[in-house]
Amino acid sequence: MPKKKYIITLTAEERQQLEQLTKTGKAPAYKINHARILLKADTHQEGGSWTDKRISQALDVSISTIERVRQRLVEQNLEQALGRKVQQRRKARLLDGEQEAQLVALACSEPPEGQVKWSLRLLAERMVSLAYVETISHETVRQTLKKTTLSLG
Repeated sequence: MPKKKYIITLTAEERQQLEQLTKTGKAPAYKINHARILLKADTHQEGGSWTDKRISQALDVSISTIERVRQRLVEQNLEQALGRKVQQRRKARLLDGEQEAQLVALACSEPPEGQVKWSLRLLAERMVSLAYVETISHETVRQTLKKTTLSLG
């Protein structure tokens, strides 16, 4: 069995804080689970630390979760270990609120001459020609209108 890379050694204050968190039950379930993981993995408890497999079976969490919680405590701090990992791969919004409002207003207006109704491509072209945006795809127009529950039909 490979040797553990991240060894947990809690101070008395940290241990008391984690025990308080698990006893009150007034926190999200993932936070309570992380606190329990850290308490079981602590080398300063009676009988020493539990193995990851034993913690996994006792708390019904995966071994990779246990390893990640250990790693965040050692590399960062207790608050980071108790919390969830911040998502890094968030896409920036393509349209801000004002641009969305302009798109909705445009979609609700009369269609151009010779057209019965607005198409997604026509809306995208008009947004660019009116200089509301530099570029926009018809798919972005579709997603924005869908989000606002506006139907072109």
